[in-house]
Amino acid sequence: MISSSQYGSHSWELLVTVDHQHEEVQKEFLLRVTGDLHIGGVMLKLVEQIKISQDWSDYALWWKQKNCWLLKTHWTLDKCGVQADAKLFFTTQHKMLRLRLPNLKTVRLKVCFSSVVFKAVSDICKILNIRRSEELSLLKQSEDMLRKKKKKDKNSKEPVTDDILNLCNSPVSSGLSGSPGLYSKTMTPIYDTTSGTPAASTITWFSDSPLTEQNCSMLTLSHPNCSPEILAEMYQPRTLADKAKLNAGWLDSSRSLMEQGILEDDQLLLRFKYYTFFDLNPKYDAVRINQIYEQARWAILLEEIDCTEEEMLIFAALQAYHVSKLSLSSEAQDFTCESEVDEVEAALSNLEVTLEGGNTSNILEDITDIPKLADNLRLVRPRKLSLKTIKPYWFVFKDTSLSYFKNEESAQGEPIEKLNLKGCEVLPDVNVAAKKFGIKLLIPVADGMNEVYLRCENENQYAQWMAACILASKGKTMADSSYHPEVHKILSFLKMKNWTMSPQAVSDPEGIDMKPECFVSLRYTKKYKSKQLAARILEAHQNVSQMSLVEAKLRFIQAWQSLPEFGLSYYIVRFKGSKKDDVLGVSYNRLIRIDIATGDPITTWRFSNMKQWNVNWEIRQVAIEFDQNVSIAFTCLSADCKIIHEYIGGYIFLSTRSKDQNETLDEDLFHKLTGGQE
Repeated sequence: MISSSQYGSHSWELLVTVDHQHEEVQKEFLLRVTGDLHIGGVMLKLVEQIKISQDWSDYALWWKQKNCWLLKTHWTLDKCGVQADAKLFFTTQHKMLRLRLPNLKTVRLKVCFSSVVFKAVSDICKILNIRRSEELSLLKQSEDMLRKKKKKDKNSKEPVTDDILNLCNSPVSSGLSGSPGLYSKTMTPIYDTTSGTPAASTITWFSDSPLTEQNCSMLTLSHPNCSPEILAEMYQPRTLADKAKLNAGWLDSSRSLMEQGILEDDQLLLRFKYYTFFDLNPKYDAVRINQIYEQARWAILLEEIDCTEEEMLIFAALQAYHVSKLSLSSEAQDFTCESEVDEVEAALSNLEVTLEGGNTSNILEDITDIPKLADNLRLVRPRKLSLKTIKPYWFVFKDTSLSYFKNEESAQGEPIEKLNLKGCEVLPDVNVAAKKFGIKLLIPVADGMNEVYLRCENENQYAQWMAACILASKGKTMADSSYHPEVHKILSFLKMKNWTMSPQAVSDPEGIDMKPECFVSLRYTKKYKSKQLAARILEAHQNVSQMSLVEAKLRFIQAWQSLPEFGLSYYIVRFKGSKKDDVLGVSYNRLIRIDIATGDPITTWRFSNMKQWNVNWEIRQVAIEFDQNVSIAFTCLSADCKIIHEYIGGYIFLSTRSKDQNETLDEDLFHKLTGGQE
């Protein structure tokens, strides 16, 4: 018999299940505890009772019913709310996880299941040597993607074996804190800037890292081309509603993997969530550049983002034919020359996408006298009940406004119309082969968007006016130092599109070892025969054939960024007061309300005009206030409203980055902006 004094007046029994590998030892233990016993004391009692000699430092208590970790070891059971009916699970915090990278490689490594996802992604990126981990996150595959994959596996005659890269011996895998990453050792370049392979001066560093030289090459080289049959079996969104499904599975960055139902050895997608690629540098970012390139490549091949036929051929020439050819050959090493490295550096400066108010490197270009553009352009106005009218006018672009007059002589008087382009949508309407250089402007008005088309005479005129419109839409003028790089970026993209047929180069497309169907989306493989596609891709290849491997990838990323739909993540929402569903596009600097049936933009709201945003967690409604007493509210139908809330806060957070921060992030600020108050 046990006396009542031994029990204690307030003691009770707590059931704890231990996750260990010793089959001969029991897994369930009953502990006699009191409410004032702290969590650390519970774990100490438990380990003494288990009587297995091993390292228990990575173990922690998981409360199954409440779906939470008990990590504050100084808290008492009473403070945590743990009572006799609680079922606790004593398990490791670091568990195996399979991650599918943008280049379709799967890596298997140990990840901390008790850390919030933001921290877990940071540790993963240190292992993979990817800088700026805040741009990435973890994504659960959509049900449609999984269904298509299951169907593919079922129909496959051969067993499907994933090419899995095991990185189990990493510091994070051992339950220790993550390594600082190879790039943190010194400012010595880690990668060759032309081929992306480990530099000779730092190649020994890889022996100390789980990312060995061989593993590194798997992450820095492009994925082999796949056949049209395999491409057809992959999930391809057909409508805006389908595209919205792709973004429904983002994990909550403020909660742990375990809290979100992720189990050991589950597979998740590691993807770039935020399309603001800050401080890209070929010396340190070979893995990062390749993974961005691969994410862009698959988005285009699977038609997750729309592009014209002319643009598709440029992407085909760059991504598959040029990059894959260099990746598979040793020729990548033979492209080294100083001018090409400078070209890469110039491309990098164009690739840095910053939010409003972002720092720029060349302060000397900022001048007090705001420049203006004045020239003859043609104005195209679509008519609802008749053909569109095209008339020449004298246009003047100053500050963020576009004015037009009957002719140059009347420019001193009042304009026919003055258009304020701040907050407008700017879309290219270009066909270089047909000498068509158009700019489509969607200008916000009270009842929607006012459509205006401008027609330019040549490439140079188009680049200058297009760059001015893009900056004006962001509230910037041509005095901003980003104007001239924007003009240069547009011209370089047009130059890639402007190819001429070289008879000797494309005399026999069939004689060249190339499967053109692997390089374009299925829409174009159905439209053209293989021989026609090969000839057109080789035609486009003339302008990119002299690029190094890294430069070709950077040019591809740059061209991807030039697409009108770049960086848009779609969600199906219902606006307050509306009787029908709409699509909300979330970009790095704006929100766009889109008609779900036609795909036409209805209204645009810029983050620079946003005063505050919040969520009513009870009814799951996002409310946003903008300048000039504009406010909107909506509920999200295709995903949890927390995902959109985090997207907005995440982009605001990324706009605060600057190069003088020494790559340290204010994690508390991120959670303050994205976490919400559920």
